[in-house]
Amino acid sequence: MSGPGEGKKLIGKANVYIHEKGKSNASVTHIDIELDELNHIIKPGENSYVGAKEGGVFIGLKKEMIKRAENLLKKSDKK
Repeated sequence: MSGPGEGKKLIGKANVYIHEKGKSNASVTHIDIELDELNHIIKPGENSYVGAKEGGVFIGLKKEMIKRAENLLKKSDKK
């Protein structure tokens, strides 16, 4: 895990759960990352991909998602 650094903007603290198949409407066991701010980048119903890294994971973004993320960075730079 690399933590804070140049080019990284903290957007919040997420709740992360292992969601078990057959409970709370889960059709397969999966990991839920719950953070409202993520929906400004990845809209409900859109799909992306996840990769592993030392100490955690990263979420890869598609072109439209990258644009939204970069717009959020620009807005935060103006503050």
